[in-house]
Amino acid sequence: MPSVLSVEQQREYHENGFVVARAMFSPAEIDLLRRAMEEDPKVAAHSLIRPDTEGGGTRISLWNRAGDSVYGLAARCRRMADTAAQLIGEPVYHFQSKLTAKDPFTGGAWEWHQDYGYWYYNGCLRPDMLSMMIALDRSDRENGCLQIIRGSHRLGRLDHVQVTEKQNAADPAHMEYIVQKYETVSCELDPGDVLIFHANALHRSDQNRSPNRRWTLLICYNAVSNDTVTRDDDRYYVPLDIVDDSAVMAAGLKFAAGDDEHFTSQAYVPDVSKAS
Repeated sequence: MPSVLSVEQQREYHENGFVVARAMFSPAEIDLLRRAMEEDPKVAAHSLIRPDTEGGGTRISLWNRAGDSVYGLAARCRRMADTAAQLIGEPVYHFQSKLTAKDPFTGGAWEWHQDYGYWYYNGCLRPDMLSMMIALDRSDRENGCLQIIRGSHRLGRLDHVQVTEKQNAADPAHMEYIVQKYETVSCELDPGDVLIFHANALHRSDQNRSPNRRWTLLICYNAVSNDTVTRDDDRYYVPLDIVDDSAVMAAGLKFAAGDDEHFTSQAYVPDVSKAS
């Protein structure tokens, strides 16, 4: 299975819990993906606000299948799927996708958390999962780029606590020591760059206090052998129909048709107060 990452970049991912693939998508491809996020009626119809603890909020749209839309094909294209499979070490399937839209001056913050702090409650027994964040805009410190704690994926799954109705955060008592002991890296991206990070990598972001928006498209993959043991939602295993990289441009500005993408109108936030 080919990968866009060099041997050194693969080593970096396994050692640090994240790596950046620069210019993984061309300007023309990013233009299509950006316009699809802006113009697809289904993306807009399923938009919701995820509030932070500081009065801000991030607008997100979520879908659980990779269909024939231009963004579904981005999730299915070989450069993405094969890279995810190589890093995880086995075949993968599309777990979920998400538009994260931090608009100028209003885009909210995200507290320190692990994605597996959520996905564990979806019935995924192992953290053999990762996210690939495609930058649709310039992402920097001023507009709230992602911050990751280097090597934190080796800490295992931390307990999480609820901080807002729609957001959980890693245990503050542990985080106090983790941020002192480990390095925090601000992952600045240009449009077309892809930030790839492990499901147990601790990450957060600041509010967007700049006049520049920060939109990203996150595509998440799970190992086939790590299929959900529950069927509470539709993020269980469905074979990933991988397409050539050229399919993104060939699709043009193609929106979602019917319910192929399985959009959801509610973000899944596990009730950690009931966790044992």
